[in-house]
Amino acid sequence: MRKIGTMLLVGLGFCLLTPAAFAQAPGATSPTSLIVITSGIAYALAVFGCAFAQGKATAAACEGLARNPGAAAAIRLALILGLVFIESLSLYTFAVLYLKL
Repeated sequence: MRKIGTMLLVGLGFCLLTPAAFAQAPGATSPTSLIVITSGIAYALAVFGCAFAQGKATAAACEGLARNPGAAAAIRLALILGLVFIESLSLYTFAVLYLKL
């Protein structure tokens, strides 16, 4: 639980860097470079979350198949649908970040 709290705190810190990119003086640092950095970090966090969710979903599906092999078709359909939604979240995040740059 402590690791999750630390990761959320670090993620919140990275998210707070984005407004700082817009608050810079024109000659100090290029705001575009900070936007690119924070966008990359945000996408990395989104991909990490999606990969973690896909692993958990696959593990749960394997456990369900081991417990009830007769429900393989329903479990497979639910697994594929869930993986599609998880992967689409990652792709939507990529599209939004790409359009913002």
